[in-house]
Amino acid sequence: MSGQAVSRSGQIAGELRRRIETGELAPGERVPSTREITRRWGVAMATATKVLTELRHEGLVRAVPGVGTVVAPPARPARPAAAARRGARSADASPAPSALTLDRIVAAAIEVADAEGLAAVSMRRVAAELGVATMSLYRHVADKDDLLTRMLDTVIARDPLPADPPQDWRAATELAARRLWDQFRRHPWLAPALSVTRPQMVASALPYSEWMLSVLHSRGLDLQTAFTAHLMLLNYARGIAVNLESEREAEAYSGLDSEQWMDTQVPELLDILATGRFPALSRLAAAGYDLDLDALFEFGLQRLLDGVAVLVEQDRRGETPCTP
Repeated sequence: MSGQAVSRSGQIAGELRRRIETGELAPGERVPSTREITRRWGVAMATATKVLTELRHEGLVRAVPGVGTVVAPPARPARPAAAARRGARSADASPAPSALTLDRIVAAAIEVADAEGLAAVSMRRVAAELGVATMSLYRHVADKDDLLTRMLDTVIARDPLPADPPQDWRAATELAARRLWDQFRRHPWLAPALSVTRPQMVASALPYSEWMLSVLHSRGLDLQTAFTAHLMLLNYARGIAVNLESEREAEAYSGLDSEQWMDTQVPELLDILATGRFPALSRLAAAGYDLDLDALFEFGLQRLLDGVAVLVEQDRRGETPCTP
């Protein structure tokens, strides 16, 4: 059965690929969603998902929030000569070592991750973006984990915290937390790439931790409590931000943004609410609720800092705070 599904998905992907290459589907134009593919070609959702995944990995389509899956531009603007370089090297697959640098490798990997997600980043894909042989990357990075650590280091280093924190501890902590959230927003892959239980040795992240420790410790919290508060705020922002990457992947696979997907769930939800078992949810559904991740982040940040403020106030009064 799996062989048949793969064959069928390849046929459908081939047809869509032909329409894209001939210009029948122009750059920016929507391609059929998974739901449309299942209806038009009479295949299962899993097969339809494979079709869009194959086209996405080839760089022919991309997900656009609020629009769906669309035809990608014919060439990547950052490297318009990439195809020419690959053609020039077709007779000799060995690239000139001097043409490749660590910075170029990391920048290419970040560009792929920003555009298509962390799952699209592989040594082979990065090499293809640079127009070099895959093995040439290993002269500069040990493996994919090493590449990922360097990607993290690079994007975090681009947006350092100011040298002098605000005098007010809460304003300083808000500044750091919002700066982190902005980085997660710009790079949706960053949050799921970071690990709290097995933290990568990312040098550019240490100033952030030092900032938070210094701010909270200077207000009387012991270092253990200050570091726990820092991890709590870091993982809070990270926990919300992981939805950015998963939502992008869901849009790429389904061709539906979050609002469009929710619309498909409304009939079933209304049937459940009609039982009368969930009166509060029924009232909320009637009034409507718009999920805004930025607003959710800000709401939770203020509530968490309200809790930290209690610890700071207890220390100011000379009381013994509850330590973690």
